[in-house]
Amino acid sequence: MATSGQPGPGDRGSTAPAYPTRQPSRWKRNLILLALLALALWLAWIWRGLREEALVGAAYGARVGCVCRFVSDRPLDSCEGDLKIAGLHGAGRWVSLSEDVDRRTVKASVPLLAAQSADFDPARGCRLEPWQD
Repeated sequence: MATSGQPGPGDRGSTAPAYPTRQPSRWKRNLILLALLALALWLAWIWRGLREEALVGAAYGARVGCVCRFVSDRPLDSCEGDLKIAGLHGAGRWVSLSEDVDRRTVKASVPLLAAQSADFDPARGCRLEPWQD
């Protein structure tokens, strides 16, 4: 029997496996990456609209919260309840209110998107702070 000098599959010193191993399927990984890319593109497409809606919702929330808290003298939790049932295309449920009693200010914010404050002046009522672009 002639040998070619290379170990065969039955030789003990062989480093190659007896049967070829199958490469793992990559279609799942590629599908997930494609879905993440599509989600990122969709968010980039609608981001400006989301941000504008959040600014309007925060401004509305600050104004209504200021009037509710300092003009009507209601608790801030009650004012947040008013925002939850307001129209705002659902943006009202994301608005959260906080107050600074000493400065007579109500701050409304939409997480990661927008924040707005309204100050109470007894002579002029509640006024929004100017928007910062």
